[in-house]
Amino acid sequence: MLKLLLSMVFLIPLCFLEGGWWMVQALMLVMTLLFMFMNLSSTFFSSLGYFMGCDILSYGLILLSFWICVLMLMASESVLRNRTYEMFFLFMVLSLLGLLYCTFSSMNLFLFYLFFESSLIPTLFLILGWGYQPERLQAGVYLLFYTLLASLPLLVGLFFLEMKSLTLFMPLLYQVNLNYILCYLSLIVAFLVKMPMFLVHLWLPKAHVEAPVSGSMILAGVLLKLGGYGLLRLMKVLLLSGLVFNCIWVGISLVGGVLVSFICLRQTDLKALIAYSSVAHMGIVLGGLMTLTYWGFCGAFTLMIAHGLCSSGLFCLANISYERLGSRSLLINKGLMNFMPSMTLWWFLLGSANMAAPPSLNLLSEISLLNSVIGWSWLTMLMLSFLSFFSAAYTLYLYSYSQHGKIYSGVYSCSMGYLREYQLLFLHWLPLNLFILKSESLMVWL
Repeated sequence: MLKLLLSMVFLIPLCFLEGGWWMVQALMLVMTLLFMFMNLSSTFFSSLGYFMGCDILSYGLILLSFWICVLMLMASESVLRNRTYEMFFLFMVLSLLGLLYCTFSSMNLFLFYLFFESSLIPTLFLILGWGYQPERLQAGVYLLFYTLLASLPLLVGLFFLEMKSLTLFMPLLYQVNLNYILCYLSLIVAFLVKMPMFLVHLWLPKAHVEAPVSGSMILAGVLLKLGGYGLLRLMKVLLLSGLVFNCIWVGISLVGGVLVSFICLRQTDLKALIAYSSVAHMGIVLGGLMTLTYWGFCGAFTLMIAHGLCSSGLFCLANISYERLGSRSLLINKGLMNFMPSMTLWWFLLGSANMAAPPSLNLLSEISLLNSVIGWSWLTMLMLSFLSFFSAAYTLYLYSYSQHGKIYSGVYSCSMGYLREYQLLFLHWLPLNLFILKSESLMVWL
């Protein structure tokens, strides 16, 4: 695991070379492929150590981080074209990738907390430095304070856990069971805010709308998954309290998912609509995860991977329209089928993945999550049926309003995408639909 971390450190000087943009991206892609094949040779994931390690849970999310960061550089070509501090931008993306890599691969809970918090800093720089509107300052403050306020109790909770179990090494925590409500809350709230759960989700649409395309991609693709990953790691310590209190979070996430879907149907901003749909998807992940069932854990992990690719691709599409038209409003982004006919196919493919149509990975994971939540209590069927229906409804609303209709009169030309943009969207869509053919590693890992 350290060899990849060191290779990331040695990539840093290349960021400051004149014209080093595509070289850094190519080397990051090489590292992605190296990591992918590093663990495929053994059936048992053998790269586990005391400091860093990689089991199947880490493997999927580290691979996702690598993949999204490579695609971020491909999507942010406007930073290179406009010469807006592109070397510093490269450095930020690389440092964010390094911190995420450390977060997912650290075996010690304190180190996990440290890197979990540190990944906030480069994200904040991305939003404040390369965001669009002046409100990005407020969005950055929202992001910072929501996350920091919730994660101080996590630190205290981890110290308490160490006092009880005398270790913070993850594989040794299986025999510990904490049954204190304060401890349960302090260990769980930071991850609920990061996911984000409904009621503590307000930082997410703000941050997404103000962030540049790269910021939105990494936020939707990987940073929301930190919460789910942390819960999957800590749930074995909190089993006894979880049996009593988890019903609260399942209820909030399912009702919240439906309410957020209603909010989606009222949005006129492309990016805000995609951001709110992330909250709805993460709600169902949280619901499945909190049932503490095998199906729920597997489905939550799979939907985290699937949503990362799908949501990131939709943000790329929104940015492609924004770069041409200079607006993210659905009132101006109408009739895009006339303006960019070849992009309509990608809107359709990624939109259908967003509403869990076959053969996307979202379908597999949503079936698994539905199974776990209904198995937990059949009363949840009502909210789940609403959630599935409105999820399709707002995706169709997004697709039909942006692609069909009378084109905005200020747009006189027809514009095609660049080859780079088609490649970017293809690289989002391909793993999303191919992983379902090799899904046992995602679904049979417990």
